[in-house]
Amino acid sequence: MSEAYKEEIVQHIIRNLLDVQLLRIVQTKPTWGYHIKKQVEEQFSIKLRHGALYPALKNLEERGFLESRNQQKNGRARKIYVITKEGKDYLQTYRNIIKEMLDEKAESIDADANRRE
Repeated sequence: MSEAYKEEIVQHIIRNLLDVQLLRIVQTKPTWGYHIKKQVEEQFSIKLRHGALYPALKNLEERGFLESRNQQKNGRARKIYVITKEGKDYLQTYRNIIKEMLDEKAESIDADANRRE
């Protein structure tokens, strides 16, 4: 696999499925916006603007996939995001759909290969 293609595809997925990636990060452990931003930037080499991150987090909260609570740490207030049961269900459904699609594609490729033999 070409590393150039891999990086391009990963960045495309992250940009277009930001909500899924945010849920995956928060599912790992409850965290705050700046930490999420840094994780996305480090893991996927994508510069994530605050203007994209916080509206996406708010939308996930409005949809019932995330909950937030304020936390004081060293005199600073942080909004900590926690994934909900609905958010976990959404992620599991996403994974199931992707798996089904990949399985169907693999079966189709195998069937085409068998017809050619």
